[in-house]
Amino acid sequence: MSLLDDIAAKLETLSPEAKADVVQMAVDATAHMRFVPLPGPQTDAYLSPADILLYGGQAGGGKSYLLMGLASQEHHSSIIFRRESSQTDGLEKSGKEIIGDTAGFNGTDKEWTWPNGRTLKLAGMKMPDDWLKHAGRERDLFGFDEAGEFLVNQVASLIAWLRAEEGRRTRVVLASNPPRSSDGYWLTEWFAPWLDQNHPLKAVPGELRYAVLVKGMPVWVEGPDEVDIRGNGELVKPLSFTFIPAALADNPFRNTAEYRANLDSLPEPLRSQLKYGDFTAGKIDAVDQLIPSEWVKAAQRRWTAQPPVGVPQCAIGVDVAQGGSDRSVFAPRYDGWFAPLVAIPGVETPDGPSVAGKVLTIRRDLSKVIVDLGGGWGGDALAHLVANDVDAIGYMGVKISLKRTRDNQLQFYNVRTEAYWRFREALDPNQAGGSPIALPPDKELEADLTAPTFETIRMKRGMGIKIEPKDDLVKRIGRSPDRGDAVVMSWWAGPKAATDLKGWEQQTKSRRRGGAAPKVVMGHANRRR
Repeated sequence: MSLLDDIAAKLETLSPEAKADVVQMAVDATAHMRFVPLPGPQTDAYLSPADILLYGGQAGGGKSYLLMGLASQEHHSSIIFRRESSQTDGLEKSGKEIIGDTAGFNGTDKEWTWPNGRTLKLAGMKMPDDWLKHAGRERDLFGFDEAGEFLVNQVASLIAWLRAEEGRRTRVVLASNPPRSSDGYWLTEWFAPWLDQNHPLKAVPGELRYAVLVKGMPVWVEGPDEVDIRGNGELVKPLSFTFIPAALADNPFRNTAEYRANLDSLPEPLRSQLKYGDFTAGKIDAVDQLIPSEWVKAAQRRWTAQPPVGVPQCAIGVDVAQGGSDRSVFAPRYDGWFAPLVAIPGVETPDGPSVAGKVLTIRRDLSKVIVDLGGGWGGDALAHLVANDVDAIGYMGVKISLKRTRDNQLQFYNVRTEAYWRFREALDPNQAGGSPIALPPDKELEADLTAPTFETIRMKRGMGIKIEPKDDLVKRIGRSPDRGDAVVMSWWAGPKAATDLKGWEQQTKSRRRGGAAPKVVMGHANRRR
């Protein structure tokens, strides 16, 4: 029940005279407002005290009008973004309808200015670094229309300039339908307490939760008090978050038979996303997306809580972060079954010995360890593992690959392309016997694996495949795909059933007879490979 529903219920208990007085008071209180929010969720969103508000879900819920109403009536210096500036025409139309002649409009700059100094600007932010054009100017309202189309780095970076003079309210409003691609994954993570049924801090619409943004992602805390989130003695004030779902039925101006028919004509999953505001519906893959989303989801549906019987741990992929705010991620693999990933803050793995020590606590069955050497972070860890007689190798994604695709038609531009494409091939449900891969139900892992794009290029020995450079990917999605990289590395090397199944069967039979397992099997397989 919304706040307005609660007030309306109490209103019904009053006498006719008292009810008429309350209604007249409401009319008088809003007489100065050119925009009065619709009863229900739009009013709740208008009055919400949250620093960061997600408002939306279903199409037609009045998202754009909420943004324009807040900017023109509640804030002094506002800017509302669409991903592309050409998409702001709808905002401009609703703004002129609400604002009228109370403010002057500069069509070139797409900015309204009021006699009292209030301003409202419309802008696009198409390229990943376009947020820099707006950095440095303090605002008390940042609005993002169709927020699921933006990159997390764009939104998180601009929040640094959410400021105002003492006593003036500041806020970020993310008005959005469910994101339609992996670029908008961050939106479901920012509001996981409301969107994830299994989240430990599960919240109801309009309820506040508190978090500190670290590397663009929320670290949830218990309340609004300052916290030492990074463990360095620096106290940080958390931001309050909330989600208020908007429904087409809440907006009588848009809830028409024609509009509903238009929504019903859309293909799935777009229809469910827009008609029902379903944030769990599948995303639409980009044409050049390297790994199809449905293949990853299918691998997650195959996952069970326990590894397959008789299959040893084969490999551990290690994406290293030594210090800083990134994470070291460890991906243990039992043939095609992946254990839940282990992610540790970089401050807890500041050097090679600490990374190697963590590997030793996770490692089983003499499994192979694959350490990412990109950026130079993993070299010390690899050296310590080798010094401790661990079967470990380095992974350099930028190195040249001499391999080809399974059908022998295309070359690989580099090792990283080869590793990701090999994992794509393993996920392919159309191969003989189906895909052997089973992935844990990890939303961030899903987003990491489905984020990279690829292109076909001409190489010296014919046509080839080139994956999106990692630096470009990090800039585009606003984070390091460390979970995806760890899983791909874990599959890239180490024993698999295709080469070692007979040895595993021999081990299992030996255990059943009561004899000692032949420990040389895994080592022999590794040497042979």
